[in-house]
Amino acid sequence: MLDGAPQQLDVTEVKTGNAIHGLLRFTGYRLVEREASRVLQAATVFPQHGYPFVLETTVEHALTPDGLVVTHTVTNESAVAAPVAVGAHPYLRVGEVPVDELVLTLDASTRFVTDEAQIPVGEKPVEGTDFDLTRGRRIGELAIDHGYGGVRVTDGRSVQSLQAPDGRRVELWADASFGFVQVFTPTAFQAPEGPRRAVAIEPMTAPANALNSGEGLRWLAPGETWRLAWGIRRAA
Repeated sequence: MLDGAPQQLDVTEVKTGNAIHGLLRFTGYRLVEREASRVLQAATVFPQHGYPFVLETTVEHALTPDGLVVTHTVTNESAVAAPVAVGAHPYLRVGEVPVDELVLTLDASTRFVTDEAQIPVGEKPVEGTDFDLTRGRRIGELAIDHGYGGVRVTDGRSVQSLQAPDGRRVELWADASFGFVQVFTPTAFQAPEGPRRAVAIEPMTAPANALNSGEGLRWLAPGETWRLAWGIRRAA
């Protein structure tokens, strides 16, 4: 609903009847700047079915001494306030270590319970359940496609990690805007060597279905810009 009027985004996942993967799923990005260790791209969200707003967005990928830093900006070019959420879908590895052998640690205290269409219908604590990843679980033991909340932020950042048996570790960090995370462990990820298990740790500023529930949504005023960042680094 928007100002009392029903809204319907285009259904992009027919089997569940969902509008999935965001407003820029089929939009081409424009190259704005490119350097040896940095690229800046831009894309416009135009008014469309279920979302009558105009947003100008950019995403910068930069390689730094601390790893990869991804910075998003969203500017509301509409004449009225616009509801906005940001999410990303990074898949992580630790060198050539088989993904099954990696240990995933997720600093999140709740998970979203979903219906048969993967729409959240509740939120429950993970402590003491099979969904608790706070102490680390081997990827080979998991079959997960779940959203998590209660993400702990320390000194302005949250940190999730993958660790190899030899102690090497990759971390996904996000600033305080990203209060949620999705974990996905597909078993038939298409890789050059053939289908294999993979793991995505996806930082999100709002959980699935936020345009209906309102949870985590940020309403940008006309002309307002939102800047937020996340990244991937190899831990010491």
